[in-house]
Amino acid sequence: MGLTLILAEKPSQAQAYAESFGKFSKKDGYIILNPSNDIITWGFGHLIELASPEEYKDEWKKWSIKELPIIPQNFKFKVGQGKAKQFNVVKKLLKDADRIVIATDSDREGENIARSIINQAKAGNKEIKRLWINSLEADEIQKGFAHLRDGKDFYSSYVEAQTRQISDWLVGINLSRMYTLSLQKRGINEGVFSVGRVQTPTLYMIHTRQQEIENFVPEPFFEMQAAVTAENGVFKAKYNKKFPTKKELQDLIKKHQLLASNPGVISSVETKRISQPSPLLFSLSDLQSLINKKYKVSPSDTLKHVQSLYEAKLLSYPRSDCRHITDSEFHYLLEKMDEYQGVLNYTIEQPNTSKRKRYVNGSKVQEHYAIIPTKKVPTQKDLGKLTSIQKEIYFTVLKRTMAMFETDYKYDETTITVDVKGLPFISKGRTILDKGWRKLEYSDSKKPGKEEITELPIVQKNETIEADLSTSEGFTTPPKAYTEGTLITAMKTCGKELENAEEKEILKATEGIGTEATRANVLETLKKQHYIEIQKNNVTVTQKGAILCQAVGNTLLSSPEMTAKWETYLKKIKKEEGTQQAFLDNIQKFIHHTLESSTQVIESSDWSTHTTSLDQTKQVIGKCPVCRQTIVDKGKFYGCSGYSNGCTFTLPKRYIGKLLSEATIKKLLMTKETPLLKGFKKKNGQTFSAALLLTEDHKLTFKPFS
Repeated sequence: MGLTLILAEKPSQAQAYAESFGKFSKKDGYIILNPSNDIITWGFGHLIELASPEEYKDEWKKWSIKELPIIPQNFKFKVGQGKAKQFNVVKKLLKDADRIVIATDSDREGENIARSIINQAKAGNKEIKRLWINSLEADEIQKGFAHLRDGKDFYSSYVEAQTRQISDWLVGINLSRMYTLSLQKRGINEGVFSVGRVQTPTLYMIHTRQQEIENFVPEPFFEMQAAVTAENGVFKAKYNKKFPTKKELQDLIKKHQLLASNPGVISSVETKRISQPSPLLFSLSDLQSLINKKYKVSPSDTLKHVQSLYEAKLLSYPRSDCRHITDSEFHYLLEKMDEYQGVLNYTIEQPNTSKRKRYVNGSKVQEHYAIIPTKKVPTQKDLGKLTSIQKEIYFTVLKRTMAMFETDYKYDETTITVDVKGLPFISKGRTILDKGWRKLEYSDSKKPGKEEITELPIVQKNETIEADLSTSEGFTTPPKAYTEGTLITAMKTCGKELENAEEKEILKATEGIGTEATRANVLETLKKQHYIEIQKNNVTVTQKGAILCQAVGNTLLSSPEMTAKWETYLKKIKKEEGTQQAFLDNIQKFIHHTLESSTQVIESSDWSTHTTSLDQTKQVIGKCPVCRQTIVDKGKFYGCSGYSNGCTFTLPKRYIGKLLSEATIKKLLMTKETPLLKGFKKKNGQTFSAALLLTEDHKLTFKPFS
């Protein structure tokens, strides 16, 4: 058979493989298995990287618009800094081996890491096999080694990942230089403006949402409610239309001769029985989204924790975009169900053990199945070794997985329509019949979950009632700011917000931005570049980020759809329906086009608000509620003097058509609210009065009427 060399991605993975074989001896940079004498070695992630521009030409070292675009004829790869020692160990072992088993992570990146090392060591002519596993438990590893796959079947994944790597290098090198130099020329000195194929459209998406929020004009509306007294009790009902002005509502009241208290009749009572199965199993982005919502943990930290739980052999492979499992996982989950319930300290009274396609569907599992617990059931000691957030994540995954064996959540939804002088008032209520899988969600919390329950009294059709009417005023609300969790979902759905990913079964048609494995990383990059900040879990764009968004506006770099199309083509390369050359030709055209069109955009834009140096002698209006530095008059608005340190707090001089005086702003900064102010203008030109409020997350809004 000759010598087999097993190439792992990192030392801890190599160690797990060695332990699954039993006996082994450790050497410097590799492990020898006994008695077979096969060898396991490893990289430290990417041992090989793309050469930098100056390694092609001296002239490319200097940042100069004249030298752009930088497009090498052939791309050079080199051993990363500080990684030569391990590379040389691996290279010698590859040379001596008769057969190579690629045993890096079972995904595109893992394929790229291994193939780049093999190519750099000129060992691509050997017999190559692929280990493809979903869990690091010993028996899963051994099963994987007993059924190695042919290396050729995964070669196109490497081409896809390498194409992504090269295209990101080309876009990053060329456009970061162009935007940085062009903006410097216009007097903007915010350091380097890093631009990327995925990060910039993502930033633009956040910026667009922020603009929508900042430019949002709250519109008042008026509505009418009824407290309905029936024979068996009192309940609330609502007239289902909102009115833009008080007058329109009053006209309706006059027309129907409504009084404070009116006789009425129950015109219909309808009850629907609803049966909700438990949610689909977790893909990585669903888990990241939920953990961010529940515990305010960033997606990249969630991925690190899930990776640790994978390495602790408690959870299956983390970077999965699938929400289904195959028959084989279903069987072991069923077998171990009692033990998992022991860990949860929870009993499923009537387990549904039928294999439902909603969860178990081999045809939907391509590379990896959903994130689920492994066969290894943790002891109290195992759980004791986890940090509290790792434990929360493990239990979140375990509960979601066990939920598929629980009964459905069942309730009766009743809709009562009350006729008051010819106007329909509606009331909805639900009666829970079986909490089903929802019991699991709250099994360990002291407080039960917020159940949306309105118990309605029993009423009969045609029953006469008494309705006490009241009216109220509200304001329309702006769209919500992105959190890192909702942003991960928005990247996956290309900004089309699907509050309920469940029914839509996340986007049949569009492809998202980035991949399951890279989205969290993109957000981390945007933070490192000081383009975005996280305040109270909301994502906000900094001044530097806003400058870049102004510069890329109306170019393809501001289009998430364009990035999604690129991702779709990259997937085609993996299926061997597309080529690296075609994709890179396309990227080069895009770079040429952007270099030409964007310099003109930057030339013709007004950058004055970003270039004025702050005159500290300007009159101080008050203290910044965010960073406690001073608020000064900046011409078109009031802003924080700490903006050069990244504070982006501002207050407008004109709000909803009303000029805000300096005295009003001073009062607002001191007491967080203003007295009633006249002269706000609606879109139709009508004016109205309102008091302003500075919210806890430092946003300006109208004070609700009490």
